[in-house]
Amino acid sequence: MGGRNLLKQILEASREVWDRPETRPAVRKNFAKVLDCGTPALGWEVYASDNAEKRCYHRCKSRFCASCGYRATLLWLEYQEAALPDIPYTGIVFTMPRELWSIFKRNRHLLHDLPVLGADVIQQWIRMKYGISVLVIVVPHTFGGDLKFNAHLHILISAGGLSESEGRWLPRIKFHKNALMRMWRYAVITHLRGALKAQVLKSHLTVPDLKRILTIAYERYPQWIIFIDRIASKSHFLRYAARYTRRPPIASWRLLEVTDQEVVFVAKDTKTKNLVPTRCRLSDFVRLLVPHVPDWYRHSVRYFGLLSPRARGRMEAATFALLGQWIRPRPQRLSWRDSLRKYFGVDPLVDSCGQTMVWVRRERPIVG
Repeated sequence: MGGRNLLKQILEASREVWDRPETRPAVRKNFAKVLDCGTPALGWEVYASDNAEKRCYHRCKSRFCASCGYRATLLWLEYQEAALPDIPYTGIVFTMPRELWSIFKRNRHLLHDLPVLGADVIQQWIRMKYGISVLVIVVPHTFGGDLKFNAHLHILISAGGLSESEGRWLPRIKFHKNALMRMWRYAVITHLRGALKAQVLKSHLTVPDLKRILTIAYERYPQWIIFIDRIASKSHFLRYAARYTRRPPIASWRLLEVTDQEVVFVAKDTKTKNLVPTRCRLSDFVRLLVPHVPDWYRHSVRYFGLLSPRARGRMEAATFALLGQWIRPRPQRLSWRDSLRKYFGVDPLVDSCGQTMVWVRRERPIVG
């Protein structure tokens, strides 16, 4: 296959694999939108100058679209850089035993609860230890470097917090890794046991087998792996998180070769940490992508603590004042033309002679 947009070519060639009634609706709609992006299927605007006429096709705005996702990433980064105060932060990664991955893969309603569980664990521990409130951003991930399903959380926490009772900012927090690990392990297993008891946990396994798995995960894995990293700058975490919140799970540069039968892509070996070319059938590659398509109306980033919508409006001014910083104005939402000029240095409405083109009309989508 030739051309630049290899992901779109993969989805087109494998349509019979994913475009089926039994496929999750969000998957079918997102993949279809990616295929229609920038084509007459979504309609277009017509612009003209004295020298030329131009069609500007509508975009799909899907998080799974490489081109639309990249623009959304840049906008999100700029907004968060302005919204977060300039203070030290800590990054925490919550993982779980691989035996639990298939449970969350099949029970996506439980998967969506993980950010709340993770944020509650951190806030509860901080309140018990320091009696303060902190800024928390949770980014749920469902994949690793090999694209296999792997549910885990990336969390950004301010390395200090607000004591509302004393009206002061505590500048330093020291996180206790083992304590957080035990609380996270207890929260996840308790949540799954509650779902099993309420009969809202789907599985091909019997109830006794599921109970055995949960017991093994809790007892045989006494040390669930979590990572704690002190981050000097918010920009480091935001740039990392942005790669996965508004874009497909695999970057375009990792797609090395696509044929009618197979895909060659760059995967990360989880043991050696090396990047290795990996070859798989086209249908198998698409099946790797499917679980990572977000469900409708599910946020890819969650905000808690002092960043929750309720607390932000009530405490933002006090937080910035105690830190001796000014609240920065949020960046204005740019038009399609202005965003292309700002982020890509291209003006789509200037013809080859340098004349500005003006809007003429809108054309409806062409279906079929």
